[in-house]
Amino acid sequence: MIKHAQQVALAETGDNPVAPATSAEPAIEEHIAPAPRISVQAFCETVETAAIVQAAGEDRRMAKAHVKIQMGGATAAAEAYRNSPTPNVILIESESRAEELLASLDMLAEVCDPGTRVVVISAINDVVFYRELTRRGISDYLIAPVGTIDVVRGICGLFSQPDAKPVGRVIAVVGAKGGVGSSTIAHNIGWAIARDLALDSVVTDLDLAFGTAGLDFNQDPPQGIADAVFSPDRIDTGFVDRLLSKCTDHLSLLAAPATLDRVYDFNADAFDGVLDALRTNIPCVLLDVPHQWTAWTKRLLVSADEILVVASPDLANLRNAKNIVDMLKSARPNDRRPYYCLNQVGVPKRPEITPGDFAKALEDEPVIVVPFEPQLFGTAANNGQMIAEISAGHKTAEMFLQLAQVLTGRAEVKRSRGGLLGRLMKRKA
Repeated sequence: MIKHAQQVALAETGDNPVAPATSAEPAIEEHIAPAPRISVQAFCETVETAAIVQAAGEDRRMAKAHVKIQMGGATAAAEAYRNSPTPNVILIESESRAEELLASLDMLAEVCDPGTRVVVISAINDVVFYRELTRRGISDYLIAPVGTIDVVRGICGLFSQPDAKPVGRVIAVVGAKGGVGSSTIAHNIGWAIARDLALDSVVTDLDLAFGTAGLDFNQDPPQGIADAVFSPDRIDTGFVDRLLSKCTDHLSLLAAPATLDRVYDFNADAFDGVLDALRTNIPCVLLDVPHQWTAWTKRLLVSADEILVVASPDLANLRNAKNIVDMLKSARPNDRRPYYCLNQVGVPKRPEITPGDFAKALEDEPVIVVPFEPQLFGTAANNGQMIAEISAGHKTAEMFLQLAQVLTGRAEVKRSRGGLLGRLMKRKA
């Protein structure tokens, strides 16, 4: 019944007893753990709230949840469940007065199954009323009007235990075109996150046929990502942990086999179990996503917490980067737009599209611009080392640290035209 639902306290603030939970835009650094496979049924009294709940159900953090919406408040919900089981979560919108809403919730309590959690949306902003709701076992209370991210946060928060470890942040790095060095960028970011930020991390090489993470980190593990994805029934945190190859105190590798003894065709959800297991115990999961467009690569990008698109300064990269960014912006309306960076900039005698033209086309400046340094990168690749290991004080190593800070939410993005980006733009002018 409702009385078994988790009680969640709201803040009391001065003359406004219950602090509103609404926000026009999602918090930039807010990290909301995704909801598990649950069923959610909403009973809305206004079409505006119904549209908000519909948008919340399409959010990437609600990808595993099944959301159903119908009109009517708590009374309609009580009638609907008289002869049918209740879902994991019932969301109730009410425009009634406090006494009427409480009476309707009492009716709903009589038909609720054990374990069902109830979230109430109402414009009543009164601490006495809120305390009465919590006494009845209501799981969460949202002050109307609500935004999409408020509903996402409210539902996902029901399944995040206060004493549990934070769910890991997933960072996806993908190239706008083959050969742009996205894997090198990804591996160096992972190294910086682990070494400089001292954050436990795992680099996951998803290019199972041709992945280079094992070479770049000078590792030859007997097991890796393939053992997990081809054994979905065995996946749990212990099994995945045994597949990790330790590179440093804070960095582990989930390597690709890089063999051609089988083909690697996957369903869209093939990597879900692996990522769920990784997120449980590892604060930062960095995905090295290959340059290919399949159901599973799209799903991984859309579901990631942060995305970095790596491009080189030519027309095909510009087109592809814009297509990727535009698609992800559309698919992730409640998330920050993907970052992008330019790599291999300044190749002698090669005509290049300027960073300024990229910024104009993508309506955003690159977070960093990595110059063409064949000696530095070639030496690192052939030695199985990171740039910071070859030259710790090099400006490029500092760039990877900057990317690590931005992608983990530990630094603000400063997209200025000064420094390297400004000099490159002046050189191309």
